[in-house]
Amino acid sequence: MRLKTRYLVLELAWATGLNKDFINLKIQQNMKNYLMLIFLSLFFFANVNCTKENPHSGIPECVQEKIKQLENEGVRNPPASIWQYDYKGQTVYYVPPYCCDFYGLLYDSNCNLICAPDGGLTGKGDGKCKDFFTESKNGKLIWQDSRK
Repeated sequence: MRLKTRYLVLELAWATGLNKDFINLKIQQNMKNYLMLIFLSLFFFANVNCTKENPHSGIPECVQEKIKQLENEGVRNPPASIWQYDYKGQTVYYVPPYCCDFYGLLYDSNCNLICAPDGGLTGKGDGKCKDFFTESKNGKLIWQDSRK
């Protein structure tokens, strides 16, 4: 179709006495403009929807809330962290103790407190999940406070 249009424009130019080279030049300039417009449009639309990926995607909302709570607290030493494990057929989230006689806390994926596997006065937790450290698998650090 475009070839026919170009042919007709050239025929019209010849019939009216216009220079064919001038018409060819105009057609080439128009094509360059169209190609540039297409390129810029593709570039623009390719970048419009670029968003930063949420570093906590795949983590339950309530655990993300725990992260926000920890970020709003003072800096801990050692730094606060949250670990994900598989334990007794479910995904659980462990927040290690940060000082002295505080408990480490183990939550299910709905942030219900399961137990305290360590910490406390004895360092052995609340005794409700004594096997956590031997039976848990696939431990993965999902967040650690980077503040100093």
